[in-house]
Amino acid sequence: MESKYTELTAQQIQLIRRSWRSLRGINPVLLADIFYAKLFSDTPRLRKLFPKDMQPQYGKLVDMLNKMILQLDNPSMLEQEIEDMSRRHMGYGVRPAHYTLVGNALLWTLEKGLGQDWNAETAEAWKRCYQLITEPMLYCR
Repeated sequence: MESKYTELTAQQIQLIRRSWRSLRGINPVLLADIFYAKLFSDTPRLRKLFPKDMQPQYGKLVDMLNKMILQLDNPSMLEQEIEDMSRRHMGYGVRPAHYTLVGNALLWTLEKGLGQDWNAETAEAWKRCYQLITEPMLYCR
């Protein structure tokens, strides 16, 4: 049966994992701080959706990305996690339009973090990866 969600090729999964390993050399707090600084700079109104103390949120972001990336070649394993995450995000006040804003900040952060290793193929792989995670979250609403 064909999935209604975005799927990744084996090459895209490899690109995502390779680039994520490169980023793992960056302090996760710094990586998350850069992401959230970009997100809040682009869309200040989103700041109110997050706790005052962002330190725990930094860990949640990096842990969630780690978990998702490890399971990319078996998206069915992600279904329950994505569904649970969707419910949590709805409770926080996240709206469908916010996912685009978050995706833009994430891709920007990855591009800056990867520097010369960022190219069109890697960008497309990460874009599709983000869609793989967020499309089901939008359907769970």
